[in-house]
Amino acid sequence: MRSLDLKNIDNVIRPNLIEKEEVASLHYPANDVLPTIIDREYRRQSLIRATRAGNLDKVKFKITFEDDKGLKEVHTTIWATTEFNIVLKRGVPLPIRRIYSVRIA
Repeated sequence: MRSLDLKNIDNVIRPNLIEKEEVASLHYPANDVLPTIIDREYRRQSLIRATRAGNLDKVKFKITFEDDKGLKEVHTTIWATTEFNIVLKRGVPLPIRRIYSVRIA
């Protein structure tokens, strides 16, 4: 069994935590960050569940995504999931193709 090498923990890529208001000013490449159709479908189902939880119970989520500058994370409620975007507060869109994960904050 391999153990975690804590000496190199600083070499782990960590997302830059940003405010939800910053999402609108970012630029997103056209490609999808997830490699397989199975990964993409799992992401879509996770986003749909997160949207329901956000609308019904005001649950906030950690959304990890990548813009043209690197990995980012935002903690917010997802108001809607469309075919191509999720919609955050004040109608701010975030392209689904750039999202790696969504988890409860």
